[in-house]
Amino acid sequence: MTLNEYQQLALTTLNPALDKKDVLINGVMGLCGEAGEAIDVVKKHLAQGHELDREELIKELGDVAWYLAETAFALDVPLEEVCRRNIDKLKARYPEGFSADKSIHRAE
Repeated sequence: MTLNEYQQLALTTLNPALDKKDVLINGVMGLCGEAGEAIDVVKKHLAQGHELDREELIKELGDVAWYLAETAFALDVPLEEVCRRNIDKLKARYPEGFSADKSIHRAE
């Protein structure tokens, strides 16, 4: 499945009563909430002695993906374009791969 196919399938579960502004708001708020749920899984592992619940973390990452797809839709942009632009930015920032020095001294 491609990212754009995922986005199309995910959007079949989008609330049709929402206008684009509400979709954008819901998407960004959902990203924040699901990222918080993902870190909670890791926090329990690192700080509370739990085994890492990989299955729960994978589910939370899926929820992050859904809200990312929704937010991109609200911006009228295919998910593959969002990811492609991110890779282009990273290639420009780290043409030879990650470097701590380039990370510390990078220009925005």
